[in-house]
Amino acid sequence: MKTILTFCVLLLMVNVKTNAQIQSGNVMVGADLAKIDLSLDKGGNFSFLINPKAAWFIRDNLAIGAYLKVGLATAKNAGTSVSYGVGPLARYYFSDDNLTLLRHSRFFVEGNVGIEGDNPAVGDNTNGLGLGIGPGWTYFITPNIGLEALLKYNGIIGFGSRPTSNDLGFGLGFQIYLPTARLKAIGNDLKKQ
Repeated sequence: MKTILTFCVLLLMVNVKTNAQIQSGNVMVGADLAKIDLSLDKGGNFSFLINPKAAWFIRDNLAIGAYLKVGLATAKNAGTSVSYGVGPLARYYFSDDNLTLLRHSRFFVEGNVGIEGDNPAVGDNTNGLGLGIGPGWTYFITPNIGLEALLKYNGIIGFGSRPTSNDLGFGLGFQIYLPTARLKAIGNDLKKQ
């Protein structure tokens, strides 16, 4: 049953016009993946960072929403490191045709402010106010699914054994863009089952 429902949702998403993804009233849901490492050496390590996001387009090209950041890194001799974050985000898409790299793509800038922490197994930790900003690019593989790349500065100001933490991260991910009317129709279909 879940497979059939997933297939129906994907069919609904493909039927929407290409230029309607970032219009007022639409919803964006997805995630970025970054810092993925699976070492195949003896005593190797494993690390990943996933950053789910959800946002509502309050006007054309401008989305306001929330993010969640969860990161984990393990190494046999170094222990386990954990990073986290939660807070609001904003994203603005540029609609100037001169800035369009490919026909079905858009550049954007994303910013966030929230509660974050960086707690490595070895070294100094920082927990407190997290700030992030950076440019990105989305390529719409279907009218409602975008693959994206995001280069983002992330900083944490707070407390711990180190008062600040800074990094420049590169993430690849995907976002699903749904018109509000389609979401209501999907919700009504789910209630009927």
